[in-house]
Amino acid sequence: LFLSLKVGNKTKEKLQKQVCQVVLNHFEKQYTTELGDTWSSVRDVLTSPLCWQYAILLNKFSQCTELESSLHVEGYHPAFRGGLPYLPEAFKCYIRRTPGRFPAQKHQAGKLKEYYLLNAASLLPVLALEVKDGEEVLDLCAAPGGKSVAILQCASPGRFHCNEYDDLRSRWLEQTIESFIPDPLINLIMLSKLDGRLIGDLKPELYDKVLVDAPCSNDRSWLFSSDIHQATLRLIQRKELSCLQFQLLRSAIKALRPGGSLVYSTCTLSKAENSDVINLILSSCSNVMPVDISGMAKAVSQEFTFLGGMQQHELLVLPEKGRAWGPMYVAKLKKI
Repeated sequence: LFLSLKVGNKTKEKLQKQVCQVVLNHFEKQYTTELGDTWSSVRDVLTSPLCWQYAILLNKFSQCTELESSLHVEGYHPAFRGGLPYLPEAFKCYIRRTPGRFPAQKHQAGKLKEYYLLNAASLLPVLALEVKDGEEVLDLCAAPGGKSVAILQCASPGRFHCNEYDDLRSRWLEQTIESFIPDPLINLIMLSKLDGRLIGDLKPELYDKVLVDAPCSNDRSWLFSSDIHQATLRLIQRKELSCLQFQLLRSAIKALRPGGSLVYSTCTLSKAENSDVINLILSSCSNVMPVDISGMAKAVSQEFTFLGGMQQHELLVLPEKGRAWGPMYVAKLKKI
């Protein structure tokens, strides 16, 4: 009993991390302007890890027959149900209304994990991408690998290129793939450590689908920066992120075949990194057009809260109590 109390307290300590005041003040200013009254309820969720929720994405390559029934017993239900324009049969993700975290599985060489724990909103870019069997797919900024794993739950690409420029994150991606994907399928996956801004020139018009889950100011984790100096530096460098995101998108468009589509996503509420970047791409690249994803948003509106007033080709998931998913921005474009 003492041991379990100790473990319990340790978890509590972890969840009662200190909010970084420098970041909160910065967000307070920006998001009050951008989100108005909505910001205060979003802020309450983002700054209270005890009310965060975690979704469980099942791994179809691992035999986990017991798992689904025990999830039902624990009060979990499917996150994505009927009405979605694209929902492959093998794609199974479970959530429940109450916070709390399902136990994570450790990486074991040669043994596949049964499930992946993640923010349910991070699966929306994957569902918006609508990957089909045999397609050539590029995940441009793939680490830590959750979205790559989710893509492979949906379909078997003809070739799947997962790229991650950062060395440490690239190793993390490699381990994720190893933990979830069986050997014969791993041969279809090409892992690279290229600068994403150059891929369009290196591999022009090669892919049917491209996911750009761009480096961004990660609102959830930035709010808990333990190093004030690092937090301040991040906020200064934040202004440069939209330029990088624009360059990554330009590269992704070059890498796309005509008729191919791309999904852009971030886990920030920041308009400068979301709508502004997409608007700039649409006004400066005559060979892309927006794709309406409002049908997808409508189909999942029971489980997710979206910011109103967005354009049809984009959506922004706002965390709220009981539906603490997001922030997650998703936009879809098609190359003409």
